[in-house]
Amino acid sequence: MSNASTLARPYARAVFSVARDHGCLPAWSQMLGFTAAAVLDPRVSAVLGNPRWQGEALVELVLPAQADDRFRALLALLATNRRLELLPDIAAQFEALRAEEDRVVKATVTAATGLDDAQIEQIRQALTRRFGRNVAIETAIDPALIGGAVIAAGDVVIDGSIRTKLARLGAALAQ
Repeated sequence: MSNASTLARPYARAVFSVARDHGCLPAWSQMLGFTAAAVLDPRVSAVLGNPRWQGEALVELVLPAQADDRFRALLALLATNRRLELLPDIAAQFEALRAEEDRVVKATVTAATGLDDAQIEQIRQALTRRFGRNVAIETAIDPALIGGAVIAAGDVVIDGSIRTKLARLGAALAQ
């Protein structure tokens, strides 16, 4: 676990608690996503590391237009503690907490070719039955799989690719 991730955890938990208590999880997801992207911009990260920039000037640099007073206070706290660079980690941990709260499992389906909507829905239903939770699916294409798909959901990986099946067959024949 990285140091940034460890430092970001209490902020993410506190931010999630505030956003949940005020019923603004989607808005805070958006604002955290915006600020995380801003902090990752090389021009902004150069300013964050400059000791001449402090406090309110740093807040204004990354503040989203729709930010409320609570979000501004979060950014001010992070700026005061020189922790604005933690925003990508805070945003990622916030999203993980939100997914847990919403009982959503995020899955990535990597296939050799693009999948149509019916195939994605069939995979979603199967994963929903397996995990007992709603499933949010992202897709990716990897022609090296030859055929089939690899599904990664949390710690679970289901590899139904032709590449893996051929590798297993080759290993069995080599014995």
